Amino acid sequence: MDISEVKEFLRLEQDYTEEDMLLDNLITAAEEYLTNAGVNKDYTKELYKLAIKLLVSHWYENREVTGKADKLAFSLETIILQLKYTQEEV
Repeated sequence: MDISEVKEFLRLEQDYTEEDMLLDNLITAAEEYLTNAGVNKDYTKELYKLAIKLLVSHWYENREVTGKADKLAFSLETIILQLKYTQEEV
């Protein structure tokens, strides 16, 4: 996913580059998360791109090490289920 899409979703200025490496790492982690959840990497699907953006946004905005560990938002869990059950077998 292009980092500019993530910056737009996070409402960050495109010329703000101080955290680009972090955002790239979070995008990669989100892709791995979805793969581990059984979802094939497919940037042709808008739901896949939305799931990446939601994960990156959640991790970007909640960086503290301690605190209460919430489950993923219901909407993200639903998106993951839809992606899993509508993907073509590889």
